[in-house]
Amino acid sequence: MNRREFVSGLTAAIAFAGVASTAEAAEGKRVALVIGNGAYRNVPALLNPPNDASDIAAALKRLGFTVSLATNASFDEMRRSLIALGRDAAGADMAAVYFAGHGMEINGENWLIPVDADLKRDTDAANEAINLQSVMQQVSNTTSLGLVILDACRNNPFAAKMNRSIATRAAPVSGLGRIEPVGNVLVAYAARDGTTALDGDARNSPFAAALLRNIEAPGVEVTFMFRNVRDDVMEATRNEQQPFVYGSLSRKAIYLAGRPAAGSEQALPAAVSPAPPRTPTIDPALVGTWEIMVPSGRGQSRWIWQIMGDGTYKFHAEPQRSARAHEGTITAANGHWTLHAIRGLAGYSDAGVYEIHDALAVITGKLGTGAWKRSAE
Repeated sequence: MNRREFVSGLTAAIAFAGVASTAEAAEGKRVALVIGNGAYRNVPALLNPPNDASDIAAALKRLGFTVSLATNASFDEMRRSLIALGRDAAGADMAAVYFAGHGMEINGENWLIPVDADLKRDTDAANEAINLQSVMQQVSNTTSLGLVILDACRNNPFAAKMNRSIATRAAPVSGLGRIEPVGNVLVAYAARDGTTALDGDARNSPFAAALLRNIEAPGVEVTFMFRNVRDDVMEATRNEQQPFVYGSLSRKAIYLAGRPAAGSEQALPAAVSPAPPRTPTIDPALVGTWEIMVPSGRGQSRWIWQIMGDGTYKFHAEPQRSARAHEGTITAANGHWTLHAIRGLAGYSDAGVYEIHDALAVITGKLGTGAWKRSAE
């Protein structure tokens, strides 16, 4: 395999060019509806939702979903698209809805706002907006997971101009309201109930950018994936925005991007993760600094591993947002390695095999295979 096809690290080895096929990623039928509403006709436009929707749709397709994409959708377009999704979702393994745009709570009900909504009165929502409850119902008849992802908690200009039929009872609040999904449905908010999310000044919102960094990571259970998204968003927004996931799944592990490699350990909470080895051993050939250039939607990033002779390591990326810095212990001997993070990604463990060819090391772990070269640093 060409070295340029490898993109890896010990804890995030993802072969971008050699990614598994759609058929391998999906364990059953997967369907999704992705909506990005930015060109609102009666309030100022939002810049990012069409970009967010387009990028998320592409990621879901790579994960084996059959995706319908709607950009700047009207009420009728959203309604028809949801009905079609509900039909396709019945009996599917997974069904997902992603919505970026305006959303609001009125009188305890959450609404997703089409681009043609006017909402002069709070009572107009039933005829001009899409009720979140109906969205959850459309993904509820799957065999494994119904997923609703909402980057719809932005400051909402509709609330300020809306006349209210009962001022104290029906006043809209900031963001979306708390919900209690049932069955196998998870609902992810870009910002927890009663708070607002940032649209951002880059191509994607902070929430969409974090989701894009994490959703295709193989071997990560879906609830852990959203934990990683939460931490990335809070770091990017300096704790101003906290994503939140609602719903309660069974003990069955669910993976969007494939299961871990056979025999490998799952990333576990720190309380139950394997303890770092007390007397690590390290192959002298691995001691030193290694690096790899990782392509992404925003260009190249440089990942750097520093492996010390005492069996400890440090990892960082340039730019910093491309991957989280961490450090811990590593053992490597006779072609086999194990890793335990103790800071930055505390509780994370990985293991696999390695080969060294002069200044090139080929590493195989639970998340994939990749090649990294010795750095001059």
